[in-house]
Amino acid sequence: MTMPVRDVGDIGDFAALDPFFRIVQEGLADLVDGDHFFELLAEDVVFEYVVSVPGYPRRVQGRAAVADLYRGYGDVMVLHGADGLAVHRDPGTSVVVLEYAVHGRAVHTGRAYDNHFVSVITVRNREVTHWRDYLDPVAVFRAIGWPAKEH
Repeated sequence: MTMPVRDVGDIGDFAALDPFFRIVQEGLADLVDGDHFFELLAEDVVFEYVVSVPGYPRRVQGRAAVADLYRGYGDVMVLHGADGLAVHRDPGTSVVVLEYAVHGRAVHTGRAYDNHFVSVITVRNREVTHWRDYLDPVAVFRAIGWPAKEH
């Protein structure tokens, strides 16, 4: 049985993202408190998706809102691994830059999904207060089969 996380609910709802959660926790080790990704986030955290895919929000505020956004991830993509972690820290500004890759499979097409991310994260009082994300949208398009090829 999985445990609930404040403002998020049952973390079992997010199992498709477990490799992502683990690599982020590894990258932020000793800088934040919490046993699960969502526990690392300040209640009023701001996420910005700078390079993303059409239809994805550019900005989300609040831990509960981030959880709501990620809740349906397993309906589209299921991750089976994450690697390539590089951590760059600037203690003077409380900023951590994580570079990493995730690997999985698109649910509807069965195609492989391999993407690379750069996440620029601000940590204050041992919580993530700001997250700016960059990803390769073409990797998402390939995995989900977009645009659909006409016959």
